[in-house]
Amino acid sequence: QVQLVESGGASVEAGGSLTLTCTASGLASTRYCMGWFRQAPGKQREGVAVIDNDGKTDYEHSAKGRFTISRDNGKNMLSLEMNSLTPEDTAMYYCAADDELPGRYGGSCPPGPPSPYEYDYWGQGTQVTVSS
Repeated sequence: QVQLVESGGASVEAGGSLTLTCTASGLASTRYCMGWFRQAPGKQREGVAVIDNDGKTDYEHSAKGRFTISRDNGKNMLSLEMNSLTPEDTAMYYCAADDELPGRYGGSCPPGPPSPYEYDYWGQGTQVTVSS
């Protein structure tokens, strides 16, 4: 059974920083895509950043230059370092993984902005609130 557990969400002031972490267990494959997604109240879930086993990353436009996604394959851990946070970053942040995508994309993850519809496994989420 696949489990993804996020942590690190908090309330911060605009301009502040946070680092989210996600620990994965139960994934059958050694190669899988992992990503961070977020959903604000009344809005659709959107991709923030994804990373493949080799460290190749893709970011949603507003995250580029402010957020950094990383992973430790040995520990099955995923992180998201977020800097220069704004109130628009307020959302529930979810960790996601999928072990079928690398087979369809030459060992990597789908190119372009991350899409939540392509990921099968999800954590419960961690809340990030940024006040102005």
